Amino acid sequence: MTEEPLKSNLRFWTDRPLAFKGLVVIALPLAILLSALFSLYLASSAEAEAEDDVRRAFAIQRDTYQVHALLAEAAAGVRGFVLTREERFLEPYKRAETDLPATMNRLDIAIEDEVVRGHFEYLQEVVATKRDGLSSTVALAGAPNTISEISLENALLDNRQSLDAVRMAVEEVQRTEAIVLERRQILVDNVRTGFLGLTAVSAVIGLLGSIAGVYLFSTGIVRRVSRLEENAGKLARGERLRELPEESDEIGRLAKRLTRASALLRAREEDLRASEERFRLVIERVRDYGIFTLDKDGVVTSWNLGAKRIKGWSADEILNQHFSRFYPEETRDFLPAQMLERARAEGAAEDEGWRVRKDGTRFWANVVITALRDEEGELQGFAKVTRDMSERRRSEEALRLAREEAVAANRAKTQFLSRTSHELRTPLNAILGFGQLLEISEEEFESHHREAIGQIAKAGRHLLSLINDLLDISSIEAGATDVEIEPVPVAVFLQDLYALAAPIVASAGLRFDLDIPTEDCSVLADRRRATQVVLNLIGNAAKYNTSGCSVRLGAALWDDTVAFIVEDDGPGIAPADVPRLFTAFDRLGQQDRAKIEGTGLGLALSKSLAESMDGGLTYEAANKGARFCFTVRKSAAGAGAPNNAAGEATA
Repeated sequence: MTEEPLKSNLRFWTDRPLAFKGLVVIALPLAILLSALFSLYLASSAEAEAEDDVRRAFAIQRDTYQVHALLAEAAAGVRGFVLTREERFLEPYKRAETDLPATMNRLDIAIEDEVVRGHFEYLQEVVATKRDGLSSTVALAGAPNTISEISLENALLDNRQSLDAVRMAVEEVQRTEAIVLERRQILVDNVRTGFLGLTAVSAVIGLLGSIAGVYLFSTGIVRRVSRLEENAGKLARGERLRELPEESDEIGRLAKRLTRASALLRAREEDLRASEERFRLVIERVRDYGIFTLDKDGVVTSWNLGAKRIKGWSADEILNQHFSRFYPEETRDFLPAQMLERARAEGAAEDEGWRVRKDGTRFWANVVITALRDEEGELQGFAKVTRDMSERRRSEEALRLAREEAVAANRAKTQFLSRTSHELRTPLNAILGFGQLLEISEEEFESHHREAIGQIAKAGRHLLSLINDLLDISSIEAGATDVEIEPVPVAVFLQDLYALAAPIVASAGLRFDLDIPTEDCSVLADRRRATQVVLNLIGNAAKYNTSGCSVRLGAALWDDTVAFIVEDDGPGIAPADVPRLFTAFDRLGQQDRAKIEGTGLGLALSKSLAESMDGGLTYEAANKGARFCFTVRKSAAGAGAPNNAAGEATA
């Protein structure tokens, strides 16, 4: 082939699309490989089939030998039975009767050669004759003694002759099957030899196809990609690209685009330089943040206007100085190194603490140090941003002092309430004592005097209740509440509460309902305090239920808690007042109603008592009226799976 036609053919190949080239490069060796694999598959299948024939021939010889062995053992056993009349000699005969049908069936399936099958059919006849003879002999030997010995000897002689016939038939089957086996082994050897030759031919053809594919791939793709790689390296170094021939496939178009990309990148590099310059100017002029960079060892390499304003150093004074100069003496030896190490490991490190200005004064700073890495992940240095947080620090300190003052004031208030309540009890006890003496002798007084005595006693008891509530609240706030936690049976506790509260509800003219759960369990609570909480809830329900007709007391059993529920069908509580329910001295406007007495401490005290027993007190609006839930923990014996039926019945 001359040079011109060769160049023309190469150009034709070069201009083809990469999909076509890839198809040719891949399909050529792949087609050869698939053809070789198919040939190998056919050869392998033939070899496997020939090997199966060999294994089947061996199985036939083994089974024919087993037929003869079973019949020989059976004949020997029958002979022993005839001579001794002992049943144990019949074991080989019984085994032969069991195994022979399966063995003959396997032979019938395995024998395919027509010559061997003819001998096998004769073997089937003599085996059947032998089995019949053995069966007859066993029957004769087992019959009454009227059978003559001559008959038995003739039967044994016939059995021996039929066994010889079986032996000769087996030998004939094995001889003909051996001939078939020899032919099959020769066939296996021939197939294996052909398989090896075919493998060698396939390997040579595959190698030639691979060489052809590699040549086509190299001429059409590899050399041109190498040129593109060379141009890409020049593009990365900013050098002028090598001119490539005009070609119309994907690589040629890629070369053109790479040339255009080179021009575009040079333009963008100019824009990037200008943008970096503008960013540098912006950073230098930021005043509220100190932004500067450090090298890998922590030496200052840049300095902006904000850093100068916050720290006091100018760029000339601080550049090439270690940034530990900004730290006070107590942290200078360890904290700068720790910050850099954290930034290296985590990418960034943040800290708040005291820093030092040029004039030696301290300021509270928020500092963020960020590790700067290149595209390969190599550490290039650090960026450090500092913000003066002194004003926020002063605000936080003022807030902390105010909080401490509030806590101290609350503690003083608690102490004042406690001391005042104790001081008021002494004269109040005297007033109540003299009032009780007057009540004893009230028959001696006029009716208006008796009414005055009753008012004195009523006011004294009300004041005593207020003082007791104040003492309880002050004790809870001071952490001195006496709480004795013990197991309290739920059913018994509800019955006791019902007995105590029934007069209160009855005096309000309301019906009092009691729901006791069917499940028997106990709660962990202070019995006296828990009674005080529930009685207060029942008293409130009776006191404020001015439009309903009933109050209900019940309990709901949950996973590990029990809720004692007090519910009424009165007017309920306005949604706007619910957030103030448990606020001390807040009666939610009821103080304007002269008929309803109260101090506004009941719910606040009840909630505190419930929490002191590791429980809680909550309110929820019922369909009509109000519902309060006092929750406490079950005792260890009472904790378990929820009782849904009881919970739904009492909720």
